[in-house]
Amino acid sequence: MSKQVSGEQMVVLPEGSQRVLGRDAMRINIAIGYAVANIVKTTLGPKGMDKMLVSDLGDIVITNDGATILEEMNVDHPAAKLMVEIAKTQDKEVGDGTTTSVVIAGNLLRKAGELLDQGIHPTVIIKGYELASVKAHKVLAELGESVKPTDKEILRKISLVAMGSKGIGSDEEKKKISEIISDAVMQVSDATNGKYTVDLDLIKIEKKTGGYVMDTELIRGIVIDKEIVHSGMPKNIKEAKILLLDTALEIEKTETDAKIEITSPEKMQAFLEQEEKMMKAMVDKIAATGANVVFAQKGIDDLVQHFLSKRKISAIRRVKKSDMEKLSRATGGTIVSSLEDLKETDLGHSGSVQEKKIGGEAMVFVEGCKDPKSVTIFVRGGTDHVVSEVERAVVDARGAVASALEDGKYVVGGGSVEMEINRELHTYAMEIGGREQLAIQAFADALEAIPKALAENAGMDVIDTIVSLKNKHKKKEGKTIGIDVLAGKIGDLREIGIYEPSRVKSQAISSATETARLVLRIDDIISSKGGSRGGGMPPGGMPPMDM
Repeated sequence: MSKQVSGEQMVVLPEGSQRVLGRDAMRINIAIGYAVANIVKTTLGPKGMDKMLVSDLGDIVITNDGATILEEMNVDHPAAKLMVEIAKTQDKEVGDGTTTSVVIAGNLLRKAGELLDQGIHPTVIIKGYELASVKAHKVLAELGESVKPTDKEILRKISLVAMGSKGIGSDEEKKKISEIISDAVMQVSDATNGKYTVDLDLIKIEKKTGGYVMDTELIRGIVIDKEIVHSGMPKNIKEAKILLLDTALEIEKTETDAKIEITSPEKMQAFLEQEEKMMKAMVDKIAATGANVVFAQKGIDDLVQHFLSKRKISAIRRVKKSDMEKLSRATGGTIVSSLEDLKETDLGHSGSVQEKKIGGEAMVFVEGCKDPKSVTIFVRGGTDHVVSEVERAVVDARGAVASALEDGKYVVGGGSVEMEINRELHTYAMEIGGREQLAIQAFADALEAIPKALAENAGMDVIDTIVSLKNKHKKKEGKTIGIDVLAGKIGDLREIGIYEPSRVKSQAISSATETARLVLRIDDIISSKGGSRGGGMPPGGMPPMDM
């Protein structure tokens, strides 16, 4: 790549580099962003379609989860990667609304492209979008309705809407799973000065192929994908007293190199007896506390296993650190690092600890915990693809319910909130005036992409639907009018119970605005594919340079 300087040529970039300048760079980025939005648009809503993603190795993923689709697509263009980042952020912050955020971002870019063609400067568009975003958040705050932990039916409907687009089975199955999710989130939530916080890591999702989706259940305790280590140990322990250890139940090697000289068979026998005595002492200390189940983060020696089984104490070894912490929260036990100062008060308690064979594999169920602050959703399904999609639905719904509970706010979904913000923004644009007015109107029109996509996926006439929605929203009582996708018509979605967390919408608008602003500021794309990297000399030596 070369550049003209005062009529002479100067080499700036390596051979084979590509460069796109000005409006052309913007148009390429806008086109790519909008193309990505169009890919996921068809998955929106309960009538949305699925995507089959096939990897280089032939692995198949069937889903309509926006974040999963974009992650598995393995996009190459930098602008497309920005769209993937939106989905990841939305998924991490809220757990739901990934498709919504990407669709809004893509349409913000498309509308910006139309304004660029009219000669509007990118910075004017950016300013207008920022003003529109601030106003949209204010409208969203006014539209938000309060939800409390006692509003179980509202929380259940929020979880039902979050997984409505997932093809996980019948309405009955979705209803059961929505109840499981709202109960699980309620169980692990903590209240501080009237504000609720939910650590989603405390809701463990364990999945196993086999059975039906209806077999999915909430375990008020923890499921560990391990087995009891010794065949002689009890497999079903009632009124379990649980010891949680993060130390090894074996004779550990010395930290420094040590050499033991054994010169006679008697000394060998004495050495083995001493080892056995030390291991027996470990088991005695455990038994003295009254524990009848041991979960160890590290290894358990075969001889220790033998002594534990003789005392009718069950043991599970090499339990993950994260599972140990969940067990502590569920059973009320303390994770102990040393056997020296073991106390009965360190023990956790549960109604039962049982080893069950699920799908031909042994798993340990710690159930019947009293007010557990960590629970497990045990997901079942006929095939791996079904189980994985149910898991994704559970993750989305779990995040949605937690967001609604933490913020204490929800809005009516089905495109009604987008249409109400659209109406408010058009009024606001007239107040602002100037060229920013056009950008605010473009922002408002971009939000129409959500109800348009819902209508299109439901097989409705898009133009007639949007015109009807706009007319309804002009009236004071029309705020909650949206698209009843299942009935294939517009209606009052508050009556139907289509609720979404306010945070899903606010995060989607924020992420989409930031991405549009980022893309619109780019006026030069330089792709350095040739030459060497890391400052080394290119092949063939240094190219000639005309100065």
